Amino acid sequence: MPKSLFWARTDTAGAEHVVLDDRQGLSAQGVQVAVDPIPYTCRYRLTVGADWSTNRLEVETEGAGWSRSVRLERGADGWRVRTAEEGDLDAALGAAGHPAAGLPGTDDPDRLAVALDVDLGGSPLTNTLPVRRLGLGRAPADLARSVTVAWVLVPSLLVVPAEQVYTSLGPARVRYAGDGFTADLDLDPAGFVVRYPGLAERIDPR
Repeated sequence: MPKSLFWARTDTAGAEHVVLDDRQGLSAQGVQVAVDPIPYTCRYRLTVGADWSTNRLEVETEGAGWSRSVRLERGADGWRVRTAEEGDLDAALGAAGHPAAGLPGTDDPDRLAVALDVDLGGSPLTNTLPVRRLGLGRAPADLARSVTVAWVLVPSLLVVPAEQVYTSLGPARVRYAGDGFTADLDLDPAGFVVRYPGLAERIDPR
């Protein structure tokens, strides 16, 4: 049966809800809402193969007077990245006192060549991808694995390669480290995040 997961953001006012099926890899549709750096809605579709490497990620973000989209597909010849934009996100950011975000996507998809995972900004769901792919949720303590991910910044949808390290802390716990940030994540038995200090906590139905 499909699963429904809901996280409340702890770093800002916001939330994420995703409906997924993880019986053969992962198929997921989700939505995020948040108020920082400006209010936005983010909708995404994610497809992950049976080996838990990412096949495709489609993301749309929108706010007052702007919208953006990016589509990432991984094939035998590397990643294909397509983007679209309407309105002016940079103008909205500037009006709120924030720096410009630049264009969505990447000007050089070859920089993503070794990435097998995606990391959608603000989404605890995508931390599960390397955890499941590498079997870290049930690995012995202190087993560390380095990964390169295609990091999709939200709401700009800029796509950059990022180096991350996941370390098993024993059953259902892993340490995430990347971009100068470290957090110990609590997982459920299926490897989905229950608590991500500094980002989000899962809320289950009462």
